[in-house]
Amino acid sequence: MTKTPFDSLNRLLEASVQQFGPNPSLSWVEGEPLTYSDLWVRVNAFAYRLKQDGIAPGDRVAILSHNMPGWGIAQFAILRAGAVIVPMLPDFTSTEISNILSHSATKAAVVSEGLAPKLQSEEVAFKGLIYSTEVLDQAGNDIPESQYGEFPEVKATDLAAIIYTSGTTGKSKGVMLTHKNIATNVWQGNAIHPVVAQDRFLSLLPLSHTLENTLSLILPLSAGASVYYLRKPPTPAVLLPALQKVKPTTILAVPLIIEKIYRNKVKPTFAGKPVIGYLYRRPVFRRFFHRLAGKSLMRTFGGQVRFFGIGGAKLNEDVELFLKEANFPYAIGYGLTECAPLLAGKVVGKGSFQSTGIAVPGVELKIHQPDPKTGEGEIWAKGPNIMQGYYQEPELTAEVFSEDGWFKTGDLGVFNKAGDLMIRGRSKSMIVGASGENIYPEEIESVINTFRYVVESVVIEQKGKLVALVHFNREALEEKYQHLKEEVTDYMEHKVEELKRELHHYVNSRVNKFSRIHIVQNHPSPFQKTATQKIKRFLYGKEMV
Repeated sequence: MTKTPFDSLNRLLEASVQQFGPNPSLSWVEGEPLTYSDLWVRVNAFAYRLKQDGIAPGDRVAILSHNMPGWGIAQFAILRAGAVIVPMLPDFTSTEISNILSHSATKAAVVSEGLAPKLQSEEVAFKGLIYSTEVLDQAGNDIPESQYGEFPEVKATDLAAIIYTSGTTGKSKGVMLTHKNIATNVWQGNAIHPVVAQDRFLSLLPLSHTLENTLSLILPLSAGASVYYLRKPPTPAVLLPALQKVKPTTILAVPLIIEKIYRNKVKPTFAGKPVIGYLYRRPVFRRFFHRLAGKSLMRTFGGQVRFFGIGGAKLNEDVELFLKEANFPYAIGYGLTECAPLLAGKVVGKGSFQSTGIAVPGVELKIHQPDPKTGEGEIWAKGPNIMQGYYQEPELTAEVFSEDGWFKTGDLGVFNKAGDLMIRGRSKSMIVGASGENIYPEEIESVINTFRYVVESVVIEQKGKLVALVHFNREALEEKYQHLKEEVTDYMEHKVEELKRELHHYVNSRVNKFSRIHIVQNHPSPFQKTATQKIKRFLYGKEMV
């Protein structure tokens, strides 16, 4: 069964409004939720305004906004008018914004107040219509529905979005997704974990990213659930009270969020105390401590989480072990923007350790030309959720599709004996060793990142040797040694050098001989990342030692 019940995203929302009219739909954490009926009124009012302002079916309308209820209103209104959304990440540079607006021939933009200066900068100088996300969020409707007239008929095969990726490999490309692509993936996601009208989502990832948009906006709206937004970035001071107020049942996150909690809150509780640390190293006690920590973590998240979805990058092995033994309701998904985005998923309480589960319904996955010894190779996919291609890039599109229609993900993986998909890394980041061995930097980084005071790392190849670029947590070090006062700066340099030597031994004693690092290099600043917090590797391949 692969058929979605909706032929367009417009029909999806309309059906939800009819079924769940008085239910809360979108809301600020501190605010009165819009009901589904309220949402429908505002969507239609803005769609009418777009139509009156000359936006025709197929026209591109950009959204450059922080997460808020007005985002969903804008998105569905643009689609209701028959137009195509062009979402842009809030942290895109002026150059990226200018290139996207030009390449997509965008005619109008919906912008949140804090990001408006980016459109008005000299470099961008956008000439199209500009609307405010905040106005959509606040305004009612004083236009009688009888004045709206007919909205365009939208087909399943019509283009819904052009999503420009700012990936780990460099050039940004416009992924073309139809109404069918996205609506199908909503249905596929719901098949992995059914959403109900009583569910409450807390939105943490950028809505301009497909993961959050499909699975934490459109999916909950398809089921009558509610979604809540933060007015400020999710720092602990903002997030913790919000969790207690909303008591979310569903949260989507990238690994970095839960890994930070584990390293900063969970692990120090055990590792920092001699007696507990001794017991913690024994599995039976470790599992006991993890269960206790899991109960505390559940309370921190509001006490009612039933689905904590993790995607966008590989989850650290130690962190997953903690979540598993803590009985925390985590799940792991795998996908790409080009696939709207979900391809595979491991549901709560099931699936192999460190896997991403099995293909979602309607998707076929295979390993292309698997290695005879390891079974590893590039992951290829087929399914109704896979993109139509890259906008105005026929050559790039041809490169990622096989002659018989398989999409080449660019990720390397293998199926284990249980049939679960195990991700090894990106094919472009794989390093071939001196004797032809396949070396996956992500797996080495996973070991490096478990070492104390390490925040993140990138492993690259230089002159046939593996080099680890490591960003240490200097703030934590300085706090620990602040009693040294004026000598602290000099001591920090000494301590970092000492940590580099310890880390070198730590890693090489835990990886195979082909994956041993030659040099550890201190990288003083955080690495640049994508929206899902994946490091942009292409920026660091030529780092000097």
